[in-house]
Amino acid sequence: MTCEMLGVSREAWDEQLHQNSRDRLVGREQDAFQIIAGMARAIDPTVPDERIRVATTNRIARFASALQHIPDETLSVLESLKAHGKRLGLISNADVMEVAAWSQSRIAHLFDSTVFSCVAGCAKPEKEIYELSLGELGVSATESVFVGDGGSRELEGARAVGMTVIMIAGVIREQWPDRIAERQRHADFVIERLPELIGDEDE
Repeated sequence: MTCEMLGVSREAWDEQLHQNSRDRLVGREQDAFQIIAGMARAIDPTVPDERIRVATTNRIARFASALQHIPDETLSVLESLKAHGKRLGLISNADVMEVAAWSQSRIAHLFDSTVFSCVAGCAKPEKEIYELSLGELGVSATESVFVGDGGSRELEGARAVGMTVIMIAGVIREQWPDRIAERQRHADFVIERLPELIGDEDE
């Protein structure tokens, strides 16, 4: 983990990632080293440059690996939705490091619209990022379904613009079960895993 490589606590690092780094998310800051340095030194001003460089290189490689090794079940669900004529949009709060390898992902070609916050200049749960995706897809909010785990208050934002909201609870239930109740309040439906979106295609 980046926090471990930097020698800072997970709690303090998560606070920087999720609460104190809007410039990173909306693309105002695009230098990878400076992004990590800024967050690390907000926690501990003495973190040395070399440790930051190693952590930055590792973070870029870790996200590249994640994008290149998408789970088979995710690929299958997206391919099934496309085969049924659904238009697919991706809305992601991400900095330049996190999406650097997106073009190499085996699911990239399946999306009709891809909106990354660092390119869009806005971030979930702000209405502008949802409206940008809807515009690129050529659909209204009431025709659309937003699916997510609820991080970054994304479910709340999607519901506010009029989308039907489905929460995926599986990973959250395993890692942060205390967050389920609050996020579920903003969902119209709750599923555990992505394949539940398509159910049994033989039925």
